[in-house]
Amino acid sequence: MTDRANVERIADYLDSLARTRGNLPPLPPEIEPKDLDEAYGAQEILQARWAATRGPVAGYKIAITTKVMQDLMGIGHPCAGAIFNRYFYESPVTVRRSDYVNVAVECEIAMRLGADLPDRGRPHDLESVAAAIESCHAGIEIIEDQNAEYKKVTARGLVANNAWNGGAVIGPAVRDWRKLDLAALGGVMTIEGVEQGRGKGADVLGHPLNALAWLANNRVERGRPLRKGMVVLTGSIVSTKWPKAGETVRSSIEALGEAVARFV
Repeated sequence: MTDRANVERIADYLDSLARTRGNLPPLPPEIEPKDLDEAYGAQEILQARWAATRGPVAGYKIAITTKVMQDLMGIGHPCAGAIFNRYFYESPVTVRRSDYVNVAVECEIAMRLGADLPDRGRPHDLESVAAAIESCHAGIEIIEDQNAEYKKVTARGLVANNAWNGGAVIGPAVRDWRKLDLAALGGVMTIEGVEQGRGKGADVLGHPLNALAWLANNRVERGRPLRKGMVVLTGSIVSTKWPKAGETVRSSIEALGEAVARFV
């Protein structure tokens, strides 16, 4: 059973760190969520509070969907977090590093929904989520890690803190994406033209649509189903990188184009 009082304490602690721009230590043992249900409960309280200044939820990110990110974080299963409208951008964009304590970036395949993904009485699968996708895009996830020590972060702590999402940048829409094999698409991230890493769609839970199906089911379980118009980041195919002031990040996905963000 969820400890509502503790869920509130977790949200208060993380909200205070966000407002005061403090560094992010592991959650104190006395308030560490006992399970993912408590972690998502705390996340939902934060989302309700942050919407006042960050705008409504524009979509979701899925963390820890690839081996490269599982190895970086030491976490073996996906986690969800919201993307807020104020920090949702269409490429190209200039991003102020001063808006963040410690900004980082990831390289992703993004999807925009053209239909809702509601509770249908059975789990969503590749076919049901594919039918709801309006377009696919190259994407950059912007991460706010608040100088966390990655290997000391638990899955419950990551979830409670909205999976560290600090925004999203998406490239132009590709509407005829059904002609493509998303699992086979290669991607690369560069900073100032220097390659930072590369991967392919299949690195994301075997197929990016597997990630979207996982998220659709997670959101139904939480009573917050995905809605038409929302954008989903399916998980980074490149390990997290930290751009410096004046640097330009490019996330290029074969057949989907690129997303570009300059950090100042």
